[in-house]
Amino acid sequence: MKSLLILRHAKSSWANSYMADHERPLNDRGKQDAPQIGQLLRQEDLVPDLIISSTAERALSTAEAVALTSGYEAGIQTTRQLYHGGPEKYLEVIREQGGDAERVLVVGHNPTVEELVELLTEATEQMSTAALAHVQIDINSWQELVEGIEGKLVQVWRPKEL
Repeated sequence: MKSLLILRHAKSSWANSYMADHERPLNDRGKQDAPQIGQLLRQEDLVPDLIISSTAERALSTAEAVALTSGYEAGIQTTRQLYHGGPEKYLEVIREQGGDAERVLVVGHNPTVEELVELLTEATEQMSTAALAHVQIDINSWQELVEGIEGKLVQVWRPKEL
């Protein structure tokens, strides 16, 4: 049994309209919400074995804040494939990078994180900024994570509800 934690990046800033989308940083609310999710992971005993993040500034900053406050001690793997990739690309990245990890946290973007949750669980969930979904998947290896695999949605946390 593997656990996949799916996290949408925290709230980003639109203050600089000339800034490239990939470079947008977190805003004040995002800087508050991301560490809160890390604390939640620690409290729920869900600290990941591996974090994979989009290279977009807002996603990577979210991943770093979550890692710091959760007690995660390994490096964060990054890939641009999560920036505009669809759910199939997310599955491919997790298959390629998941290795021996029992619990993987993937930090990405909407609408793909919502689509990924639905693809794996058939549950339609609103993944607001910094929302975290916990999905259990009855597989022994991340190599088995393919389209059509059925996972169980354990819980979704949203910062406004914490």
